[in-house]
Amino acid sequence: MTLNPRLNAFRDDLADARLEGQVAAARFVAGRPARVTAAVAPLRRQPRADAPLDTEALHGEAVSVFEEDREGWAWVQLAADGYVGYLPTGALGQADPVPTHVVIAPRTLVFPGPDIKRPPLGDVPMGAAVRVVGEAEDHNARYALVEPAGAIVIQHLAPIGQRSPDYVAVAERFLGVPYLWGGKTASGIDCSGLVQIACAMAGIAAPRDSSVQEREVGTRLAGVEALQRGDLVFWPGHVGIMLDGERLLHANAHHMMTAIEPLAEAIARIAAKGAPVTGVRRLAVG
Repeated sequence: MTLNPRLNAFRDDLADARLEGQVAAARFVAGRPARVTAAVAPLRRQPRADAPLDTEALHGEAVSVFEEDREGWAWVQLAADGYVGYLPTGALGQADPVPTHVVIAPRTLVFPGPDIKRPPLGDVPMGAAVRVVGEAEDHNARYALVEPAGAIVIQHLAPIGQRSPDYVAVAERFLGVPYLWGGKTASGIDCSGLVQIACAMAGIAAPRDSSVQEREVGTRLAGVEALQRGDLVFWPGHVGIMLDGERLLHANAHHMMTAIEPLAEAIARIAAKGAPVTGVRRLAVG
């Protein structure tokens, strides 16, 4: 069986020690646990700033580091979905302490203290994980105090493990977000990134690529008849989420944003480019 290099860390010169005996490499190493400390970090196909963006790693995400200081890049594997690629070394920090909460708003601001009138330190996206060490309150809001130093309004966070009851409603919050190949935040997102982050917020594990989502997420349906809210419709290299029996929500390059359109129109437009629907999947939710 040929291993997928996007999901298995191996090169001719270096490989994950867990793959010894399965792949050929000059050297095998155990991955060092680390965590993303940047708000969002690009995971690129090669260790260059102009290399293709395969996906994005979010603040607090756990990674295994196999090689560091490759001209400012680290070769890593993401713990959540197994994606392999190169992250900027400056975006990584220690694996501990472990985060306690996750961001549930599309984006939230991190203030230097419990005061919304102070200039924010920055922002973090939905799905980012933070460690809450206390709470505070002023006349404007209640805040979670997060490490290493900052405050986030408490309604934008939930304890890790708490699930959204409707992953489609999560996906709808990205309506109008610009299309970005490899993106998975409210600053830019692609079709499979939209499915993955929405599912994650509902406690549903989804692979990163649409082709793998088509094989592994939910159960296969016979066709596009009798669709319901939450069903996934697949084309070669593309996926969309049904809002109901007729309308499709998808991050797509035609609208260059996350948009809603009748499924029939999407099927006709994409078929005109030689790409028919390849599958429909229904997720087990609740």
